Amino acid sequence: MSQMRYLKFLLRRCLPLAALCCAHASAGVALAQDTAAAPAATVPESVAATPAQPTFSELLKALPEASYSEKAGLMHQLIASGNPSTKAVLQALLESHLYQIDDAARADHGSVVITGEGSGELALTDPATLKPAGSAREEQLKRIGTNNSLRKTIKGLLAQLALSDSDPKARRAAVQELLRNLDESTVTVLRERQKTETDAQVRREIEVGLSLSDLDSSDTATRLAAVQHLSGELSPEVYNKLQPLAQSDADSAVRNAATRAVERIESWRKFYDALSTLFFGLSLGSVLVLAATGLAITFGVMGVINMAHGELMMIGAYTAYVMQLLMPQHITASLWLSIPAAFVVAGLFGVAIERGIVRFLYGRPLETLLATFGLSLILQQLVRSIFSPLNRSVQTPEFMSGSLAFNDAFSITYNRLYIIVFTLIVFALLQLVLKKTSLGLKVRAVSQNRAMARAMGVRSEWVDAATFGLGSGVAGIAGVALAQLTNVGPNLGQAYIIDSFMVVVFGGVGNLWGTLISGMSLGVVNKLLEPWAGAVMAKILVLVFLILFIQRRPRGLFPQKGRAAEN
Repeated sequence: MSQMRYLKFLLRRCLPLAALCCAHASAGVALAQDTAAAPAATVPESVAATPAQPTFSELLKALPEASYSEKAGLMHQLIASGNPSTKAVLQALLESHLYQIDDAARADHGSVVITGEGSGELALTDPATLKPAGSAREEQLKRIGTNNSLRKTIKGLLAQLALSDSDPKARRAAVQELLRNLDESTVTVLRERQKTETDAQVRREIEVGLSLSDLDSSDTATRLAAVQHLSGELSPEVYNKLQPLAQSDADSAVRNAATRAVERIESWRKFYDALSTLFFGLSLGSVLVLAATGLAITFGVMGVINMAHGELMMIGAYTAYVMQLLMPQHITASLWLSIPAAFVVAGLFGVAIERGIVRFLYGRPLETLLATFGLSLILQQLVRSIFSPLNRSVQTPEFMSGSLAFNDAFSITYNRLYIIVFTLIVFALLQLVLKKTSLGLKVRAVSQNRAMARAMGVRSEWVDAATFGLGSGVAGIAGVALAQLTNVGPNLGQAYIIDSFMVVVFGGVGNLWGTLISGMSLGVVNKLLEPWAGAVMAKILVLVFLILFIQRRPRGLFPQKGRAAEN
């Protein structure tokens, strides 16, 4: 039996070899006969021995039935094919927009298609040509699935493609993506790119990536040089890679260098964390200043405690929302137009409130407080009836989206940065109005000595209406700014009315400079206290501080001046 099995083994091995030899012999005879007739072109032996590479279309057809590991191999083959459609195919697979289409709906574009967003009837794109390929129903499509490992592979391959982008920012982002998954192939790609890279920042990122790979080297000198090169980097990848070396590297020199590098990174992180806290404190302070400025004007001139001030901010925020509904294709223009629109709408509401309610209650602060509080509830219910009680979202323009990154440990968001600048611009314009215009002169005269101003011919009742309208208009502008930070809802103003009164009292009633300084100070102090006390306790501590401060200085940081200031 063993001899028979051995004979079968020989037959299986020898028969194909004999057939191959016969084929070569017959081919040699044919070649000799043809050579006598005409010289044949010689074929290089390497080309004749290399199997044909699958085409781009063949790779696409193999995707639906391939396993996840096989799909990863197919992705690499797609990259190697050099087809210009490869990036679109990888992006579609990453975003779950790559589908297999059934036989009944299949057209000339093949079995794999790219779809757009939506449901029901979906528009199709031919992945080989990136041209429209008709449409198909959802039930005719089967999504080509991915898992976390495959998505990670696709992101790395897309980053490799982006290394050839003409935009340095795109190349830098590609290098940063590759740093998240360093392996031999990634390091090879980075080394090749380093030879031709012209942008200094991109080249620095590549050097960081190569140094990170050198940390895994068995050579002590290589690891030590890599640690020294990375000691000034603040990225999380560098920090996470240096920590194990500082704790358990076999060489003491490498271990000590890694320890110093980690300590240096931690000290810089603390510094930039403090800067971030300061920035967020200033941004919160800017919101408080915007919210309190209008209140400081009305409270300082007329002594009216306007509990509907928060609802005037809400009206400004809803004005920005309506402007976006009217101009859905022009978000940036709608934002710029919503600023004067909110000022006018909220200002008209303010004039109506002063002429219809407040002017009958001068000298009766308790009745004024109750009347404006009841008005705030009416305005909230009016908004609920018109826009529903649900929160509305105001889209942020493109120029306010994203963040400005100074390094890997410190970045500031554009929307908060623009709000700080916007607050300073509004404050400067108000100062010009109050210092350089006739209205400003009359407002200051009435706020300092109402009786003397009336004796000089100033119509104090119209100054009151104009001042109330001005403060209300500024509240409307504050609502536009708030709409870029949070959702717009009927209760938007309630979250800021108490803080606004705190800012006005702390800074000094009727003093704009006091409002600016106190608003910024309270915002920064709030953010400094939040990390260790919590958001609620931080507000409580600030309130306790204000109570103690007012006990010592009842008129605030910058008290109002004038003969009637005591009244």
